[in-house]
Amino acid sequence: MHTPNIGSDTARTDASVRAQPIGVFDSGVGGLTVMRSLIDLLPYESMIYFGDTARTPYGPKPADDVVKFSIEISEMLHARGIKLLVDACNTSTAVALDAVRERTDVPVVGVIEPGVRAAQRATRRGVVGVIGTVGTIGSGAYQLAGRRYAPDVELVCAACPGFVEFVEAGDVDSDEVHALAARLLLPMVDAHIDTLVLGCTHYPLLARTISDVLGPDVVLVSSADETAFATSRLLGELGIGTPSSGRGRHDFFTSGDPATFAALGTRFLGPEVESVQTWRW
Repeated sequence: MHTPNIGSDTARTDASVRAQPIGVFDSGVGGLTVMRSLIDLLPYESMIYFGDTARTPYGPKPADDVVKFSIEISEMLHARGIKLLVDACNTSTAVALDAVRERTDVPVVGVIEPGVRAAQRATRRGVVGVIGTVGTIGSGAYQLAGRRYAPDVELVCAACPGFVEFVEAGDVDSDEVHALAARLLLPMVDAHIDTLVLGCTHYPLLARTISDVLGPDVVLVSSADETAFATSRLLGELGIGTPSSGRGRHDFFTSGDPATFAALGTRFLGPEVESVQTWRW
């Protein structure tokens, strides 16, 4: 997490700042799993979500492109008056979080550290698997976070190319998805993991398929809830949380087709996705 020095600036902690929205972004609709947890935990907070569906998936893209995209999105959300930013994309968190933090003066929360901490609490034997996109796993960010926050845990990491594309297409339980999961998760089966970190916000939609492959004894950990808790704590520490009254406003933007985003969004988030606005660069 990034905590700018805003506590001493009374202009940043008055009622107008507390009423400002939280910004949330992802390469597509997967980050809506994080937003779901945020809404459930912080129903009074307003939020703006951006899904970069025109350029998804981020996983196979060069790191420089992911950094560029992440900065563009963070600046767009910052211009709309957010008080805190949640990078709900594992690939972006892995390769672009530092660059995003350098470009904004609001607190920034990523999804990798919360996921590792949750896995450390969940594991029984200290053998934890992590699956993510090629970009996320190749960055080494989870391995670094493991050494820093869970040094007693053995991490087994594997990229799962193709998962995001199936989820974005709305296919989470076909025979093709099962076959792909059985092949990609073989390293986890061979390592006898007892806990698996879903290192991509799209992957919770594949939880049933993943559990079918790994068996019921493997605990699946999504960083969504842990990221929401981290966000809530930071709002409280900085004194910028919205007072507990009313319901927050939720706005949605996409770089792609708004109708497709809305259809998929209801599966990831629920009825809150009432309308989606298009954003063009």
